[in-house]
Amino acid sequence: MTRRPLGARRRRLVLEMPVDEPDGFGGRLRRYVAGPVLWGSLEALGTAAPRGGRHDRPSLYRASLRYRPGVNPAMRLADGTRRFAIRAADDPDGRRRDLVCEVEEVIEEAAP
Repeated sequence: MTRRPLGARRRRLVLEMPVDEPDGFGGRLRRYVAGPVLWGSLEALGTAAPRGGRHDRPSLYRASLRYRPGVNPAMRLADGTRRFAIRAADDPDGRRRDLVCEVEEVIEEAAP
C-alpha cells in the first residue's frame, strides 16, 4: 500500500453525531450535533440513481480520513454548509491507519 502524499488530507470536515429526541406524538426527531474535527479528502464518484421520481440526484463521494473507531452510517460529515450522509465506513487494509467512507451529499429542502 502506498502512502498518501503530504497535504492530501487538507479538507476540514466535522463529524456530526445523531441525537434523537421525542417529538411529543410518540415518534422521534433526529438532529445532529457537531463532534470532532477531522482532516480528510473528498473524491467525487458520480451521482446516485433517482429515487421516488425526484429529479435532483445527490452526488456520491469517497471521503478518506485518518482511522477513527466508531464511525457508522448514523453519523454524517460536514464541510462548511455542505452535509454528507455516511453510507459505509471501512478500514481498507485492517491496519487502523485509514478510514474510507462512501458518502452521499444531503440535499436540504428549502422551507416554503
